[in-house]
Amino acid sequence: MKVFCGRANPTTGSVEWLEEDEHYDYHQEIARSSYADMLHDKDRNMKYYQGIRAAVSRVKDRGQKALVLDIGTGTGLLSMMAVTAGADFCYAIEVFKPMADAAVKIVEKNGFSDKIKVINKHSTEVTVGPDGDMPCRANILITELFDTELIGEGALPSYEHAHRHLVQANCEAVPHRATVYAQLVESRRMWSWNKLFPIRVQTSRGERVIIPPLELERCPGAPSVCDIQLNQVSPADFTILSDVLPMFSVDFSKQVSSSAACHSRQFEPLVSGRAQVVLSWWDIEMDPEGKIKCTMAPSWAHSDPEELQWRDHWMQCVYFLPQEEPVVQGLALCLVAYHDDYCVWYSLQKTSPEKNGRVHPVRPVCDCQAHLLWNRPRFGEINDRNRTDQYIQALRTVLKPDSVCLCVSDGSLLSMLAYHLGVEQVFTIENSAASHRLMKKIFKANHLEDKINIIEKRPELLTPADLEGKKVSLLLGEPFFTTSLLPWHNLYFWYVRTAVDQHLGPGAVVMPQAASLHVVVVEFRDLWRIRSPCGDCEGFDVHIMDDMIKRALDFRESKEAEPHPLWEYPCRSLSEPQQILTFDFRQPVPLQPIHAEGTIELRRCGRSHGAVLWMEYHLTADSTVSTGLLKPAEDEGDCCWNPHCKQAVYFFNTTLDPRAPPGSSQTVTYTVEFHPHTGDITMDFTLSDALDTASGDQDQHLDTRLLF
Repeated sequence: MKVFCGRANPTTGSVEWLEEDEHYDYHQEIARSSYADMLHDKDRNMKYYQGIRAAVSRVKDRGQKALVLDIGTGTGLLSMMAVTAGADFCYAIEVFKPMADAAVKIVEKNGFSDKIKVINKHSTEVTVGPDGDMPCRANILITELFDTELIGEGALPSYEHAHRHLVQANCEAVPHRATVYAQLVESRRMWSWNKLFPIRVQTSRGERVIIPPLELERCPGAPSVCDIQLNQVSPADFTILSDVLPMFSVDFSKQVSSSAACHSRQFEPLVSGRAQVVLSWWDIEMDPEGKIKCTMAPSWAHSDPEELQWRDHWMQCVYFLPQEEPVVQGLALCLVAYHDDYCVWYSLQKTSPEKNGRVHPVRPVCDCQAHLLWNRPRFGEINDRNRTDQYIQALRTVLKPDSVCLCVSDGSLLSMLAYHLGVEQVFTIENSAASHRLMKKIFKANHLEDKINIIEKRPELLTPADLEGKKVSLLLGEPFFTTSLLPWHNLYFWYVRTAVDQHLGPGAVVMPQAASLHVVVVEFRDLWRIRSPCGDCEGFDVHIMDDMIKRALDFRESKEAEPHPLWEYPCRSLSEPQQILTFDFRQPVPLQPIHAEGTIELRRCGRSHGAVLWMEYHLTADSTVSTGLLKPAEDEGDCCWNPHCKQAVYFFNTTLDPRAPPGSSQTVTYTVEFHPHTGDITMDFTLSDALDTASGDQDQHLDTRLLF
């Protein structure tokens, strides 16, 4: 059966109605999941297997049958480990039906159907009794319900219910215990992801300073965790203020509570500084003795950095204190961790909140609008002084004293820069209520509420009256739009430029004047794992899961590129970067597609895991802002990516032979097309390898929209 789905097109700004398969959402969930990454996590799998063997042995040593409850079974991997370790029976719970169906097939394929029962329910709906899903309570509880924050996927409520209704008292649990750690740091870079810094502008009338509203300064920020690959943050970007502090532990073998709580740890700062950020991670101990441990610790806190396991499904957390606080070396303070059933947050106190009676574990909520409109990378982008200077210099070359400026970007400060640099009149379009409220606050804080006119409507609905009867002489954009996911989604600026064409005066300047799409072929150090088939995992055949993901990737939206912040995912360029499409914003969007064909020569040895694409915006003829590569690659091909933007990654489903030396005619031929009606960019690649050609193999053709 087919269903109609409404989708807002981020490039054209229109709402489209598309016919989709009734299981469309299921396929999207599978295609964008972390199942492959988890199956490739050798450290996780081995530690779980060791912990399961030990738990089953302890139960058997007591002369009992080993009855296992596996909550969130996924592929059924942990249940199969349990049966192989000697468990008498496993009840494998999986609420997501496509996964439950796959688990049934995987269990059968591996010959465990007589020992494993897959139950397609939420664990809180499972019944125990003669007519229930389980005839009796289990005495071994196995779970993998964790996210980067540990409790963000509802682990605490699930454990709480399981202990009350599904497992025996004093059951064995794998993992047995989890501990959350924290470390206080000062970091201007990370703090810039959460607060708006003052912006200084040199003008003909002297220095002008754009300041944040007091409401934004006092706001505790967004309640969601900032999860990143912390090992990719340079040690030069933060100063450690405390030792690593164990904040709280959860014993999964006993009754667990999901009630709100707080935990404090007294510490003495290692150095004086400004406390701004809490770095946090956790480890899980698979056995009561803590001998089998799986840790998320970053390299500097890891007991054996050489054995550091890369993973993307579990990373590290960055938490922002409500306000930065001065700390003095050796002067004792308390770091306080709060949590409710799904969320963790931190504060810094002079004394323990339990002692002073100020325990208020209420989740922080943004009340300034900025953290709702701007995500963390966007805060960093706005606070990037070099980027701001580049826009200021470009503005100086196009502004005239009598310019009438129309700014089109979501929650942008460009309108304020234009005003301070001497524009006669400035209008800014904010077509969402959230961005309108935020910009109104920022303008008021800077006494510009009467200087810059905010227009709250969609650009295509703009009327001459909105512009007070004036023609626009400068159309200005970064461009940035909150609906954009892929780099070219910000081409919405081009569609806006087309919609307001009638309001542009003769000789009107558009900035940026053009954009271009660029590509480079890369070898990833680790990111390839998230799309690589697993086949065999710890001796169990999971090909069915591989096939399931591949089928899911055949659906329309899943064929698109994936956005990834590549500063977190090291890679080597195998080719030189190449411009493949250009978009002239000085002209309206054309009616016909823009088409390009070409060849990319691979100049370095390596495995061609995929193509990375990004946009570059040409503010003027002499000034370009890149959302991708910031400088030429190093000799070995190491890439330096814009840290404020996500780049588009097309994973190839094959790789060129890494043995081929440079200059051996390894090439990637591409066909690229921009479709003006939909705003989509489609692309095909043909990979050819000199070694394959010599052996009589044919070129390998693949559609890069197939990510597997």
